[in-house]
Amino acid sequence: MTARCLLILSALWLVVSSLPAAGQPPNVILMFSDDQGTLDMAKLGARDLYTRNLDKLADRGILFTQFYAAAPVCSPSRAALLTGRYPRRAGVPGNVGLTAQGLPPEQVTIAEMLKQARYRTSIVGKWHLGHVNGRGPLDQGFDSFFGHKVGCIDNYSHFFYWSGPNKHDLWKGEKEHWEDGAYFPDLMMREARRFLEENKDGPFFLYLPFNIPHYPLQGLEKWRNMYSYYPSPRREYAALVSTLDEKVGEVVAMVDELGLRENTLIIFMSDHGHSTEERTMFGGGYAGPYRGAKFSLFEAGIRVPAIVSMPGTLPEGQVRGQLATGVDWLPTIAAITGAPLPGRAIDGKSLLPIIRSADAESPHEVFHWQTGEQWAVREGDWKLIVNPRDTNREVLVGDDATFLSNLNKDISERTNFASRHPDVAQRLTRLHDEWLSAAGTD
Repeated sequence: MTARCLLILSALWLVVSSLPAAGQPPNVILMFSDDQGTLDMAKLGARDLYTRNLDKLADRGILFTQFYAAAPVCSPSRAALLTGRYPRRAGVPGNVGLTAQGLPPEQVTIAEMLKQARYRTSIVGKWHLGHVNGRGPLDQGFDSFFGHKVGCIDNYSHFFYWSGPNKHDLWKGEKEHWEDGAYFPDLMMREARRFLEENKDGPFFLYLPFNIPHYPLQGLEKWRNMYSYYPSPRREYAALVSTLDEKVGEVVAMVDELGLRENTLIIFMSDHGHSTEERTMFGGGYAGPYRGAKFSLFEAGIRVPAIVSMPGTLPEGQVRGQLATGVDWLPTIAAITGAPLPGRAIDGKSLLPIIRSADAESPHEVFHWQTGEQWAVREGDWKLIVNPRDTNREVLVGDDATFLSNLNKDISERTNFASRHPDVAQRLTRLHDEWLSAAGTD
């Protein structure tokens, strides 16, 4: 038998061996943190943080060390996650404001895909993909919704926390919902438990897009006390990361209590890197050697914590260093559940081969990012960023407006190789131009 035949048979076995038994498709829980820094988890190197529950989830699954969001800001990253498509192709190239249309109704989400396989579906948390003219979560395959529709809220009053107008933003389905003074992450846990208990006979899909550790930095009192001696803003941010970790642990505990752990696929990732905005006190997140932050296409803006766990089906306690991305979860979920892929073209690739084997190659030879005038393309160790932003405040100019990194030679992205390797910069530019011409089409 030829080597090519062996590779094909091996790939088929990976898919077939992961499909559910007849009549027993696995449940899916997808947890999405908000503004969590690249390394803000103890197992990723943040030794000053208490993240016992995230670490335990990684111990019972796969921890990724080179996982990327599809955008360095909230809405496009969420659109890419739910559709398996680049943000540009998903119709959400940038953040969705108070009056913006949001995710186009013709886009097919993970919820809509799983409904085709008779899953019950719910979103509890932050939507941020539109709320006018049929652009809410109930229009995109979710049977129920509890949470807020725009970018950020005060966790106790549930009013929009940014610019005017002064808008209350807490919803149950399509009805405005009031619970003055109740802590929003606690409300999320209550609604998650309700959905899980009502649908424990499955199959179900629960999407939990947390609104933390995004500002306002309102961590629970016990965590504020624990970190009280830390300098600001790490003190305030750390309390909110540990609050997030506590809520992740509560979700996993609910699944355990219902006896569903080995038949539930649990996925966790952050939507992008940590914020350095004024309302987060200009920092607090941890990215180690990586450059950038939220809004930036340097590594700390897009490289994020990510975990997948399904004990008894997927490997446990292992680490994967291959490049993987948020658009890959939709096809991965389809492969594991047996749900039919959407009829529309997707950009994601199933991660089952690399989940199964540390020796498998990344499914992406090339990956692209575009946010406003800033764009990047990654091919192997080479990464080209044009019009880069270092953090929320610094825009690079002059020769550094075209910035070529080699992540094998300089993971910090402080060395610009563009003048030394103009051929590489030109090749990556051509790849991105070709991608741009195709990315807005089906």
